[in-house]
Amino acid sequence: MKKTLTAAAVFSALLMTGCSQEAPTKTEASAQASADAQQTQTQENPLLKASPLTYEAPVFDKIEDAHFLPAFEQGMGEHAKEIEAIANNPDAPTFENTVVAMEKGGELLTRTSRIFYNLTGTDSSAERRELQKTLAPKLSAHRDNINLNSALFARIETLYDNRESLELDAESERLLEEYYSSFVRAGATLNDEDKATIRKINEEHSKLTTQFSQNLLAESSNVAVVVDDVESLKGMSDRQIAAAADAAKAADHDGKYLISITNTTRQPILASLENRELRQRVWEASAYRAQSGENDNTQIISRLAELRAQKAALLGFENWASYGLDEQMAGTPDAVYSMLGSMVPAVVENVKKEAADIQRLIDAEGGDFTVKPWDWAFYAEKVRQGRYDLDENEVKQYFEFNRVLEDGVFYTMNRLYGIRFEPRPDLPVYHPDVKAYELFDVDGESLAIFYADYFARKGKRGGAWMSSFVGQSNLLNQKPVVVNVMNIDKAPDGEPTLVSYDNVTTMFHEMGHALHGMLSDVKYPTLAGTSVSRDFVEFPSTFEEDWAAYPEVIANYAKHYETGEPIPAELLDKVIRSRTFNMGYDTLEYMAAALLDMEWHTISADDAPEDINAFEKAALAKHGVDLEYVPPRYKSAFFAHSMGGGYSAGYYAYMWSEILAADAFAYVQEMGGLKLENGMKYRKHILSVGNSRPPMESYKAFRGKEPTTDALLIRRGLKTKID
Repeated sequence: MKKTLTAAAVFSALLMTGCSQEAPTKTEASAQASADAQQTQTQENPLLKASPLTYEAPVFDKIEDAHFLPAFEQGMGEHAKEIEAIANNPDAPTFENTVVAMEKGGELLTRTSRIFYNLTGTDSSAERRELQKTLAPKLSAHRDNINLNSALFARIETLYDNRESLELDAESERLLEEYYSSFVRAGATLNDEDKATIRKINEEHSKLTTQFSQNLLAESSNVAVVVDDVESLKGMSDRQIAAAADAAKAADHDGKYLISITNTTRQPILASLENRELRQRVWEASAYRAQSGENDNTQIISRLAELRAQKAALLGFENWASYGLDEQMAGTPDAVYSMLGSMVPAVVENVKKEAADIQRLIDAEGGDFTVKPWDWAFYAEKVRQGRYDLDENEVKQYFEFNRVLEDGVFYTMNRLYGIRFEPRPDLPVYHPDVKAYELFDVDGESLAIFYADYFARKGKRGGAWMSSFVGQSNLLNQKPVVVNVMNIDKAPDGEPTLVSYDNVTTMFHEMGHALHGMLSDVKYPTLAGTSVSRDFVEFPSTFEEDWAAYPEVIANYAKHYETGEPIPAELLDKVIRSRTFNMGYDTLEYMAAALLDMEWHTISADDAPEDINAFEKAALAKHGVDLEYVPPRYKSAFFAHSMGGGYSAGYYAYMWSEILAADAFAYVQEMGGLKLENGMKYRKHILSVGNSRPPMESYKAFRGKEPTTDALLIRRGLKTKID
């Protein structure tokens, strides 16, 4: 953008010089004013230079939407020049003048991209969504210009072919291998005609994934269920009803009640709504979203599947899943199908037992109907209460949000890793609900900046995730700046926010991702933090979940929000024992989604279906998971992991990672549990190394051997002890 602005300024100056003996015309004056304004905007654009704040934390109070496009364009321009200089360097390729030079490049583009795309997920707006559409093809083309640069790849290939003689350290050799692999996977070895095809596929794919995600965000408002009378909300707590009234008022439905739709097929509110007709309305609003109207994703899905299959074929793979899994721990689609398929019979049997319990209760209450998807959560909760005498609203009184975060999550991280979180109210944030912290090590060294963004709001996509504003790199002397994002319903002003135990475990989970980024200690940015394979990245996060129930930890944070009394032992025991209740349903809805994801990505381009519902039905039947009352956790039209995000042919990774996490947690318990010694060993071998070595090597360095599935089966209540 700087080049363009300079050209505009020079052009205006030439006009003025040509008419130097006369007063400038109105048009000339206007052109000069426009050029001056553009030049001023460039000079004042905070994105164009590194932030002066701690670890380059973004200057959110100075960044405006108008700054992004100029920064992106200048960033792409600068990066393109850097790449050309590397590719056309007359000197023979070396690791330093090629690979390290690429690691150091693209500073402005990286900074701008991280900030912009984090904000589009957490604080979206119509303006940002339009800019996202504009940027998608530009960034796709920019990536292709790098990945398909023949001269650049020739240098990398030369280094790769001679890597044994380069005397590289292990991390540098790993980086070179990753570069070579990524270029080959991008199409660097293709002929010019196929490269041109890849470019077209990538451009269209980028546009479609952007549109898919934006449709979902827009649909989150459109599919909310508006209820006219409070009687229909029987079963909801007074707090929930008040929140629904506030939501309706904010959406211009004064005097009514609005039930928002979360990002999964299952809706948490269905566990309490007594009105069966309303339950059906809520479930159908969720299950059939984004299948019609202006936010229709059905054709996008079919086209994405087709494009991915085409690209995989060009790159020499049988299908997109084979392409995607080639660099994962699983390796092949067959390995994934085998892992999931081996569990299907036992899980389905468990689900049918759960369904029988629910149907018996329906019949006993005089219900003249067979259990449907919208009935499951409501009656499963009744069965759970009958079995464990557990009231979710009573449980929540012992899980006040701030206490969970500070006395639960932060406390555990201190006990396990020696780290502490100190508030940084001086740092600007992108929304008033966000809080900033600085992370300090056991010896007092400052390690990172952490943003906590836990509450749901308009403009925020559903779900929970971790992301980075600044990545860790010893090469660039950068320390990490990360964020955890969730969608917890915030209590009205003046009232405490009480959370479910599921939200508690999710807070621990996302902190696991955050620590993977913040405790990284790697030289090269490409290998740092969470830049690991998809079926390993969920391991550190899932590992942290079980600490939420660790006796010392839960005693520290599970206290009544009013009295401060600890959660009664009997109630806590019910909470813990109930964790494996309904596990058949939970497991099957996940497995159905994972299998659906795999089916979408093992088809050929010619087999891409037009009727996504028929495809879904056939895919689920094929694997014996087509139980009407247990739909997939995500249906295709709103399956963001698979269609809009980075988990295409990778949703299985959660289960794969859970095997590692359960095995690792069981091992730590054998070694004494919540001890700094255990945490530091885990930190050294797992959290600090990023992708600087193959993930299984990291696991075995920590555990001493490869994992088994024993601990996973126990964790899910499907087995009582290790054989």
